[in-house]
Amino acid sequence: MARLYSRTTVKKIVKAHNPRSSLSKNVDVMIYLDYLLFLQRLAREADAELLQTKGTMLQAHHLQKVVEQTLQQFRG
Repeated sequence: MARLYSRTTVKKIVKAHNPRSSLSKNVDVMIYLDYLLFLQRLAREADAELLQTKGTMLQAHHLQKVVEQTLQQFRG
């Protein structure tokens, strides 16, 4: 199975944002899992928006309505 992301690249990006912080050994895995949870919640919220508007196919405007709310839930 191909790797989904480069561990060293993710660590370098995180370290560039906050060079003084010490990173745990598996910080890249935690970031990736948080990303997957974000995508899952975004899809769930967009699906709920689709059902609320009585649509039949998920479209970009359904995602645009819920993306800000979902982003705010993941900040912290």
